Amino acid sequence: MSTTELLKGAAELFPDEVVTSAHVRHLDLPFGAGRFALITLDNGLDHTKPTTFGPASLANLNTAVDQVEKEAAAGEIIGVGVTGKPFIFAVGADLKGVELLKEHKDALAIGRGGHEVFKRLSALAVPTFAYYNGAAMGGGVEVGLHCTYRTVSAALPAFSLPEVFLGLVPGWGGCTLLPNLIGAERAVSVIIENSLNQNKQLKGAQVYELGIADALFEGADFLEQSLIWTASVLKGEIVVDRPAIDRGEAWDQAVAKGRFIADSKVHGAAPAAYRALDIIAAAKNGDLQQGYDAEDKALADLIMGGELRAGIYAFNLVQKRGKRPAGAPDKSLARPVTKVGVVGAGLMASQLALLFLRRLEVPVVLTDIDQERVDKGVGYVHAEIDKLLGKRRINQDKANRLKALVTGVLDKAEGFADADFVIEAVFEEIGVKQQVFAEVEAVAPAHAIFATNTSSLSVTEMASKLKNPERVVGFHFFNPVAILPLLEIVRGEATDDASLATAFAVAKKLKKTAVLVKDAPAFVVNRILTRFMGEIQNVIDEGTPVEVAEKAVEPLGLPMSPLVLLELVGPAIGLHVSETLNRAFPDRFTVSPNLAAVVKAGKRGFYVYDSGKPELDPEVAALLQQGDVVLTEEQVRDRVLDAVAQEIGLMLDEGVVAEAQDIDLCLITGAGWPFHLGGVTPYLDREGVSARVNGKPFLAAGVASVPA
Repeated sequence: MSTTELLKGAAELFPDEVVTSAHVRHLDLPFGAGRFALITLDNGLDHTKPTTFGPASLANLNTAVDQVEKEAAAGEIIGVGVTGKPFIFAVGADLKGVELLKEHKDALAIGRGGHEVFKRLSALAVPTFAYYNGAAMGGGVEVGLHCTYRTVSAALPAFSLPEVFLGLVPGWGGCTLLPNLIGAERAVSVIIENSLNQNKQLKGAQVYELGIADALFEGADFLEQSLIWTASVLKGEIVVDRPAIDRGEAWDQAVAKGRFIADSKVHGAAPAAYRALDIIAAAKNGDLQQGYDAEDKALADLIMGGELRAGIYAFNLVQKRGKRPAGAPDKSLARPVTKVGVVGAGLMASQLALLFLRRLEVPVVLTDIDQERVDKGVGYVHAEIDKLLGKRRINQDKANRLKALVTGVLDKAEGFADADFVIEAVFEEIGVKQQVFAEVEAVAPAHAIFATNTSSLSVTEMASKLKNPERVVGFHFFNPVAILPLLEIVRGEATDDASLATAFAVAKKLKKTAVLVKDAPAFVVNRILTRFMGEIQNVIDEGTPVEVAEKAVEPLGLPMSPLVLLELVGPAIGLHVSETLNRAFPDRFTVSPNLAAVVKAGKRGFYVYDSGKPELDPEVAALLQQGDVVLTEEQVRDRVLDAVAQEIGLMLDEGVVAEAQDIDLCLITGAGWPFHLGGVTPYLDREGVSARVNGKPFLAAGVASVPA
């Protein structure tokens, strides 16, 4: 089947593609170097709708290559360049089309179609040049790898091969060409390590330093400088010298390192990284066609697998649902926020003050019970601003301005009389929080919103003694505040639409992923994690060895083991949340006597790290009192997953969130739950746990799985 027929068939499966055109224009290169053809990839939309490659888009590029191929053969041009529209080069395959595929043969056609078109660029009778002028990801990076030379803009903000992150492999030449260009070690870093490190992006200068691009130019006149450089290359005045690739032991070591990274991140639970590493390992012999064939097969197999569908589902949750929160009131109801008050000046309060200051750039005032604490809180914010200055993330003028905006006072009346938004981050005890809000209500303006960063207490109860309970809203951040995107916005029974709308507007300015949550004990993430951790704790208490309980959930590919997570959260906080939930749901949430003993002994966790890796602390081991029921890893895993599936089912029945999608969005953005699982509900559906526990799946067929 010809490339044209292949792409035509694929296009029929994807009628709603946003089609990218490939415009060919001709220009005379500087210094009389000759006539040159420049192909510009452009979907006709602005930079907020990045250029992608679906079947019709690939067909357009194929037609453009038909034209320049004839011109090159006839000697009418001396080179061909590929670039993108302003700010965007191209961001790869159109995933909306991938979601629609139902047959392995159709998935195979997508892989082959991309290869057949891109390969033609390297087969032209004249040298080819890729000018990475803006964001380049996946297939966008790969189209450039098929060219003879590449330049990159210093202003380029994001460059990556993110496929493994989503559950795919770089399947249009990435796994084969990149190691042959920059060596296996660097290729493994880009394809495996960066992808599994929360889809880390490269900047333009890093693309050049890695040897992916042959030249780096400033963004302002990038194309002009690239064409001057191109002329010099074609005239022989510049010779691009690339280092020899080590195809010996270093290649094998790089692949072994990649497997170690994949094991530490996904524990064998997701196949994409391993398939990519197999192709990279085989690419050592330099046989490109063999590599392309392997990419096609891996791509098709993965497209028809559950992990990719879960990965795309997760991607869509974060990129789409996360930006349009379900159930949020009309944003026109939101009130302006021109000053923020923070009650408390401890570490959490200080982190919140810094975040509000940096994102809103309005006055922020901290209060606490004594001057020493206030000074320490303001000092923390100043020190963090100095760090940003030292890293050149901000200039001196901005640093001075931000520091001037943050103040600390003891008197709430002085600090909050003109505040529009006051957030508390004080001790997690309902009486303390009620007292704080009563004091704030006495001095703050009538329109001010009162937000609580509580992790498990009732927002309704907290507001119940106020004259105006309608302006209290839950605003629950996750630690570390600067890194985890989730913000659980909790509507109390009295919270009005204007307060809620203001909370969502502030969340957007803070660049957080906001999810509307009902005022139910521990909300979403802490409730699920506490049930999850509680079941792990139960099996340990009953007699299963700690290492068996921990290893049982490794196949989930979570960012860290349950007891390491407990250490991060703090055993005392973990115990407090489990006590809160035990009071609310005593039949399902237990309070572990062993965890209570660990907290009482003042231990910061279950492990010591003397050898560099976690080992059970002998002092903790001496505290543990276990029964004689020893379960296998599989039995532990079944118990934990059954408990989680039951809890999510009950939360959905209670209306804690609008849909299962919100549960997954919360776990991905608030707990680092893996993208390749799609959060948790697609995994529970795929493993048959949802049906076993609740009698039905959480998601409809095709939502995070191959369409029926």
